[in-house]
Amino acid sequence: MARPQKLLTPGPTSVPPEVLRALSEPVLHHRSPDFAAVFEVAQERLREVFRTENEVLLLTSSGTGAFESAVVNLLSPGERVLAVSQGEFGERWQALAGAFGCDVVPLAYAWGESPRADDLREALEESGAETVFLVHSETSTGVVCELEPLLASCRDAGAVSIVDAVSSLGAVPLETDAWGADVVVTGSQKALMTPPGLAFAAVSERAWERSGKSTLPRFYWDWARQRRAQAKGSTPFTPATSNVVALVEALGLVLADGLDAAFARHRALGRACRAGVKAIGLQLYSPDDDSAAVLTGALTPQGIDAVELRLALRDRHGITIAGGHGDLVQRLFRIGHIGHVGIEDIAEALTAIEEELRAAGAEVEPGRAAPAALEAFGSVAAA
Repeated sequence: MARPQKLLTPGPTSVPPEVLRALSEPVLHHRSPDFAAVFEVAQERLREVFRTENEVLLLTSSGTGAFESAVVNLLSPGERVLAVSQGEFGERWQALAGAFGCDVVPLAYAWGESPRADDLREALEESGAETVFLVHSETSTGVVCELEPLLASCRDAGAVSIVDAVSSLGAVPLETDAWGADVVVTGSQKALMTPPGLAFAAVSERAWERSGKSTLPRFYWDWARQRRAQAKGSTPFTPATSNVVALVEALGLVLADGLDAAFARHRALGRACRAGVKAIGLQLYSPDDDSAAVLTGALTPQGIDAVELRLALRDRHGITIAGGHGDLVQRLFRIGHIGHVGIEDIAEALTAIEEELRAAGAEVEPGRAAPAALEAFGSVAAA
């Protein structure tokens, strides 16, 4: 049997024991009153986490499926869309819209940059696009953008906004209604601490009006069909019922101490992880500020292969971290600190990284990372 892994990735994340127990309960029939009652609680808690009064659609899919559902429900063939990209996932959404025949106008930044509201406003004026794709937390780089001013630019231009919040919702502040986001999509397997398999889309009334005019074909992703079924306490097709039961438990944990407490914990974990990485002497790839609350990206020393480092952590320490994309595969590694993660997990991972870097020949002084992380975490908690 493979060694159990502690997941310190930006997703999927480790699942709390209470959620695993809920997942193991007897399977509910998706058309039963019992499931309808669970589904209703899931809806209530999802609206709390999204901070919205609008409908939250519950889909059995990955986050990419929820994003595709937004494309096919809001756009028509040949329609122009402005897609903001600052990393791997922004580029994915550009490719997705292009696959459906949309006229994609990219607003592209270098990986690691953060989009700017003035650039977006100018691009909307020049392109005439009436739909905008935004990535809140770009997990390929660790950048969490300033979403509120970007959404204001969309509203000022009369454009419908579609926000990828797959790794940000529940980890960092996101005010769906107050900031005027039209569609916000996320997945179950990130900060919501539920196994992969569920995705969600919070949809504004303005987006619902747009969906009645779009002409791209849809069947499984048909929001109108989904909305009718949800009004009856279910979904139009068989959902991942056990995952929904687990989701209710996980959302209860997220909301127990309040979302603001969750945000503060993730900020503290981010500070701790960055402090530990810098104590080792490594160069940060993700931002060195509190916006990097989802993950910490770092570069290995010259000559040290990040892929080999990750394999050593997995095989010798039972710790899984994430790798890099593109040209940085051999240098970049990413430590996720959202969801069911504690400071002890971060300290253990940093100590293992020190050990494996030394074994690979790097000049690393042992025993520095964990104390630095613990001190940084404690200073935040005491503030």
